[in-house]
Amino acid sequence: MKQRKVSIVVPLFNEKESLGELVDAVTRAFRGYVFECVFVDDGSTDGSFQKLVALRKKMNFQATLVRLRRRSGKSAALSEGFRHITGDVVVTLDADLQDDPFEATKLIKKLDEGFDLVVGWRRKRRDSGGKLGVSHLFNWGVAMASGVRLHDMNSGLKAMKSDVAKEIHLYGELHRFVPVLAYARGFKVGETPIVHHPRKYGTSKFGFERIFAAFDLLTTLFLAGFGTRPLMIFGPPGVLLIATGTFAIGYLSVLHFMGQSIGTRPLLLFGVLFVLFGLQLLSTGLLGELITSISTNQRRSPVSEIITYEYNH
Repeated sequence: MKQRKVSIVVPLFNEKESLGELVDAVTRAFRGYVFECVFVDDGSTDGSFQKLVALRKKMNFQATLVRLRRRSGKSAALSEGFRHITGDVVVTLDADLQDDPFEATKLIKKLDEGFDLVVGWRRKRRDSGGKLGVSHLFNWGVAMASGVRLHDMNSGLKAMKSDVAKEIHLYGELHRFVPVLAYARGFKVGETPIVHHPRKYGTSKFGFERIFAAFDLLTTLFLAGFGTRPLMIFGPPGVLLIATGTFAIGYLSVLHFMGQSIGTRPLLLFGVLFVLFGLQLLSTGLLGELITSISTNQRRSPVSEIITYEYNH
């Protein structure tokens, strides 16, 4: 049986200090695997990309270095990384050393139990109380809204079959909802506990943008349910409004031909508005269908440089 190749995608932003230890840890953790690494520098300003270039000689494995011209966000970095994978299994790993590369092998083995995506559950997180509180609320809200019940939805350490990485499209802040997007595509999602370490270098990239996670969740649920069929959400209410407005106008037309005055009746205004709003909704759905049929891939992130390195066996 042919050995599976593992692609490790590492998005990073200003993690220069941790990169040397990360490369060493990855080399040791995946010693028994055929693997590659795809490092995506999300517009770092501390020399992280230059550090990766300098570390290439220590990378006794196939590696691809991608640098984005500006900071585009973790979703864009992951999406760009997925474009360069060549493995059968994909592991996503943050560069801050809080997630142990050795724990990734647990997730890969869990895939053999029939899962398509396995999320690392940071059962004992080494983060601040405020961050933990927001995380618990976030996980509870996503589970209630999506039906995907995981303890740690936004864990950076995940393992998935390459089909999952190729089918889900990430942009904005949708990296937080990878399990939901995968589940909506029919993939089997699971989780397994992992060890989580305190941050050793730098500062957390946690920001106030998580306050608006509810909007990202709404986007995720819409994409999961109607992303490829927008007419199904805009069409039914549009048709209902048009039918109601048409019935009202038809009723008033009968009264008009019977000699009754209808010019001052509120029902006439409501009937016209219902028809107009219904046509707008129906048109929106049809335009959404047109856009969906034309554009099947998201716009790529602005890549500044790509370096591929493969050591000689």
